[in-house]
Amino acid sequence: MDGRCKAPTMDSALLGAADAHGPAQGAAGTSDDLAQHLADLAGSLQADPSHQAVLDRTAAAAVELVPSAQHAGVCLLRARHRVSPAASTSELVLELDELQAQTGQGPCWDAALHGAVTHVADLAAEADRWPDLAARARALGSLSVLCVHLRAGSTSLGALKLLSETPAAFDTRAVQALALLAVHAGRAVADAHQLENLRVGLANRDVIGQAKGILMERHRITADQAFGLLATASQHTNRKLHEVAAELAATGELPLR
Repeated sequence: MDGRCKAPTMDSALLGAADAHGPAQGAAGTSDDLAQHLADLAGSLQADPSHQAVLDRTAAAAVELVPSAQHAGVCLLRARHRVSPAASTSELVLELDELQAQTGQGPCWDAALHGAVTHVADLAAEADRWPDLAARARALGSLSVLCVHLRAGSTSLGALKLLSETPAAFDTRAVQALALLAVHAGRAVADAHQLENLRVGLANRDVIGQAKGILMERHRITADQAFGLLATASQHTNRKLHEVAAELAATGELPLR
């Protein structure tokens, strides 16, 4: 048994639906509970906004938000439409991610690649939908899986997933709660990734500047000429420019290979 539904895009709609259904098994009981969980998450993300910390905290928050879940994880889209694990709360999540990577199919792949909310009562029983994965997943035991799309605006980032070793563990309230978490987490993940790229870019710029200074002093050449030497070494060694610069800054010598 599996189900699909369109991912909600408005927090108020999700919170309203939660109140309308009343307390139910598998998720925080009221809109106030959901709001408090999300406020706590926002505070923890501000405490450590690094990309990996945001991913790890998002996975942990998913388990806290949906008590019927025993495990959670985040997977991210990579180049060439590949999906890879980025955070997990247990080895079981990593094992399932590995099976999905080996077979190229599964609920997390559907959520990440197609934007589907994928709700599976027992993964091993999904032979018609994911034959290769279902056959291998039997070794993991009976697993309920819930995956929602993770995105920031129109940019697809990956998927947020919950696992339970109890069949049919996730109800409508769990779907709503996880989708709401994904709305908030998607923006946080994107912001953290952008910040990390900026930090890396600044660090690379600094080390390239150091390397240029070394070459300018050593050979009495201009900044452009020094950059040209670094670029040539980068091409000849098939290494990134900042890696060549870092080696020069550390050893005093341009790498030959």
